[in-house]
Amino acid sequence: MDALLLSLPVLIAGLSVGAVYALSGVGLVVLYRASGVVNFAYGALGGLSAMVCWQVLDLDYADGWGIAAGIASATLLSWSYGRYIAPSLTHQDRTVRAMATLGFALMIMGFAQWYWGDTPRRLVLPTDGGGFDFNGQRLIGHTRIAALVFASAATLGLVWLLAKTPLGLRMRALQSNRVLSALVGVRVKRVDTWAWTLAGVLAGVSGLFLGNMVRLNPTVLTFLVIPMMASALVGRLNSLPATVAGGLVIGVIEALATVQPHVQRYSSATAFVVAILAVLWQQRGGIGLTRDNSHDE
Repeated sequence: MDALLLSLPVLIAGLSVGAVYALSGVGLVVLYRASGVVNFAYGALGGLSAMVCWQVLDLDYADGWGIAAGIASATLLSWSYGRYIAPSLTHQDRTVRAMATLGFALMIMGFAQWYWGDTPRRLVLPTDGGGFDFNGQRLIGHTRIAALVFASAATLGLVWLLAKTPLGLRMRALQSNRVLSALVGVRVKRVDTWAWTLAGVLAGVSGLFLGNMVRLNPTVLTFLVIPMMASALVGRLNSLPATVAGGLVIGVIEALATVQPHVQRYSSATAFVVAILAVLWQQRGGIGLTRDNSHDE
């Protein structure tokens, strides 16, 4: 019983971080399905969101203003990239388009590192003040509950958007065949811009949660794109439920590894191991990563 009580907070912490990984992975999958772009700038956008939020709060503005400013900064940058830069790369190979987002990520990270540096900071959110205790031990804080709830609601909302709305129909049409979709009247640039905007919102929210749970540092938050990407790979950059499952598994295994002295130093490799095992299993079943050339024009 004592062992269970000791491990329960670790499991819950892993689930909450995993839920944010899953939320980020879902944002990556939605963007890839709509535009065919693997967005390596996702972590950098989240890191910028967290740093902007901290800066606004440090200037003694209200919590709501800080949160709004953080999410807005990530959303604006993502929208700008999708509106003005991504269209110029439409006819390039998907590898080139992915590398362009990596360059975008390095620019954001470089600016954030230059402006804020490595000074230790802590992002305090309004939900940090309370939680649920058991026998005098904190099992889960309100921020982690909020992360779990928001990730679940956002995933369900995106599933509904893709299945039931005109925008979702257009996104699925682009995933099937971008050239044919354009010929029948789908405004490709507008749909892509919406996909980048949604990705920016999710990156901004994810960055706030991770900046509070993990470490408030622009470089650290930028490289958290690795477990985000790993969760998307578990879903083959196509399946939202599998992406969510991948994010949760990565978060839980990371959390359990950090409290085991013999494997603690290897906890950062969790995302790589999970992604590799998932890809190998998919290939074993004759599935593999879905090859879809319909995005290439």
